[in-house]
Amino acid sequence: MTLRTSYEFTLPRGYVDGSGQLHRTGTMRLATARDELEPLRDPMVSGPDDPRLTILVLTRVIERLGTLELITSHDIEGLFAVDLAFLQDFYGVINFGNQAEYDALMRAQEESDLLGSPAPASASGTAAPAAEQASSPGDGPREGLGEGPAATPAPRTGMRSAIEELPRRTL
Repeated sequence: MTLRTSYEFTLPRGYVDGSGQLHRTGTMRLATARDELEPLRDPMVSGPDDPRLTILVLTRVIERLGTLELITSHDIEGLFAVDLAFLQDFYGVINFGNQAEYDALMRAQEESDLLGSPAPASASGTAAPAAEQASSPGDGPREGLGEGPAATPAPRTGMRSAIEELPRRTL
């Protein structure tokens, strides 16, 4: 039996690089003790509760993001909040979770319907027109689109329920 050390992921929204290219798929490897200890030596990190630690650890364990093979902290800092939250959850599940938690996270991501996500591919391989994405026959009302009250969303198993705030530093 071999140990699986690298896992593929798809970001909910995707990282848009400096040239405007969207990167959604990637691979993350299992973390080593060094991956978690080295960032604590960074002078910008004040301790184990510093949110910058997350950025530095993810920079070390993400092997590929789209066509990018060298991931920098600048890239991770440029992620949309939902993508950063997903990667934090993904990191936790592949490093500390079990198969059931991994399966639940993947299922929750597949079932999510984020406003502003890239268009799903149609049978011809092209993106569906925006009008088709916004409302399809059988779709219930959508919150925030002026179409009445929102349908109750399905519970998000294994996903975070709040946004972590970065403390402000004074120089």
